[in-house]
Amino acid sequence: MGPVLAGVLQLVALIAALALAYVPLGTYMARVYSSDKHLRVEKWIYKGIGADPNTEMRWPAYLRGVLAFSAVGVLFLYLLQRLQGILPGSLGFSSVNPAQSFNTAVSFVTNTNWQSYYGEQTMGHVVQTAGLAVQNFVSAAVGIAVAVALVRGFARSRTGELGNFWADLVRGTIRILVPLSVVAALVLVACGAIQNFSGIHEVGQFLNGHSVGGHQQWNGGAVASQEAIKELGTNGGGYFNANSAHPFENPTPFTNLFEIFLLLVIPFALTRTFGVMVGSIKQGYAILATMATIWVGFVALMMWTEFAHHGAALQAAGGAMEGKEQRIGVGASSIFAVSTTLTSTGAVDSFHSSFTGLGGGITILGMQLGEIAPGGTGSGLYGMLIMAVIAVFIAGLMVGRTPEYLGKKIGTREMKLAACYILITPALVLIFAAASMALPSPPHSMLNSGAHGFSEVLYAFTSAANNNGSAFAGLNANTDWFNTMTGLAMLFGRFLPMVFVLALAGSLAEQKPVPITAGTLRTEKPLFTGLLVGAILIITGLTYFPALALGPLAEGLAS
Repeated sequence: MGPVLAGVLQLVALIAALALAYVPLGTYMARVYSSDKHLRVEKWIYKGIGADPNTEMRWPAYLRGVLAFSAVGVLFLYLLQRLQGILPGSLGFSSVNPAQSFNTAVSFVTNTNWQSYYGEQTMGHVVQTAGLAVQNFVSAAVGIAVAVALVRGFARSRTGELGNFWADLVRGTIRILVPLSVVAALVLVACGAIQNFSGIHEVGQFLNGHSVGGHQQWNGGAVASQEAIKELGTNGGGYFNANSAHPFENPTPFTNLFEIFLLLVIPFALTRTFGVMVGSIKQGYAILATMATIWVGFVALMMWTEFAHHGAALQAAGGAMEGKEQRIGVGASSIFAVSTTLTSTGAVDSFHSSFTGLGGGITILGMQLGEIAPGGTGSGLYGMLIMAVIAVFIAGLMVGRTPEYLGKKIGTREMKLAACYILITPALVLIFAAASMALPSPPHSMLNSGAHGFSEVLYAFTSAANNNGSAFAGLNANTDWFNTMTGLAMLFGRFLPMVFVLALAGSLAEQKPVPITAGTLRTEKPLFTGLLVGAILIITGLTYFPALALGPLAEGLAS
């Protein structure tokens, strides 16, 4: 079987698995967030934190809950890293320095999981499990909660109430993320991923079964359980520096495909949740079709760029194999790279810096779309719904009619909030990248000069502001400048958009429904899906094309 055919067959198998999970998982999540019953363990949690899960919140109160919970998470994780040297299970590692502690705490709380450190040489068992793994669950649950609040804004009328943040947070964690992660972790362990709390071991170095002398240190950890929620929650932070290219995290071609499935299944299924909660399954399918069209298109482009190679060495390897694992191959690496950058996951099974110039550009563009195809857990859905509001507004301008979406008028207030949402992330990316290139110190962090060097910096801030977390490996981001600036980009890129999303949700919930007339744009039809895809690509292209032209496009055209 040729490598191209193998990649296509894996893509088909992945799509089939996602299709099988779509209806049951999406419907189940809708029931979770619509139920008025509380599990016993949930009641214990509410009592422990002093929250009344039955109290409805307007958008300012919901936002205060999101920000307060996240601030406590940043502080706790920061202190845990600073105290690591005196904690049990530290594996002999010292406390993490302040700048890196701040960066890592912000990274995991914002669901970015950007890592400017070597995981196996920096973090002990307590920080990994009680700190990073916990944030993998709750940061993902926060994203889903905000998305559900926006969906309620469309579904409800004549009220500003969006639900209860604490109930949404706890339910998302207890009823969705924990059970799915347990099942996924068992599958990974059965397939060879490690799960232990062992210390550091000295092992010999071998090549093709023969000792080549010397030793290296390997440490264990609760890898499979963290790998499961890392993908399910679209987090991305790896136990080891090689991330999902490491055989302890991703042992076989099957686990590689399984991990891609995990990072896609919740974001895609949330479109079904959306359709059920607003009372129109077809609306959910329209959003799904938009996400799937972009995702499949990007996968096809990536496979073409990575298989369309030049030169005898690349032809002999069957594709651009630099930076890719032989056991995984070009096709599966292409699917993983597109999926992880389109979902704000940031996990990698290959090094994106070693992709072809155009291939690296595709990963950057995938993040610059706003992580909406299908996007992160929750953040992908609310990002796509914001784009749907903008697409409806554009259609209204074309025909001279007041735009409507799901029975709600899109007026001046709604458009201002939607415009602020789509402007904040590009502003962060371009301002921070420009500042980094203008200062004398950051260029010394770049392993490469020229167009590729600029792409490294552009990728870093695109990844941080869009809460992705992957990186071009040629950039040394473990400096005070990059730790601080990417940390700020992650904070602003996560929480400022949430302000606009929740404010929009509150505005929509206060409206009374508008009756459907002959002039109403049918947003469940393929025509609207095409309009939405076009609006996304045009807005992103107009925003980022100059920066892309200086980096990956220049590199790709020159190669």
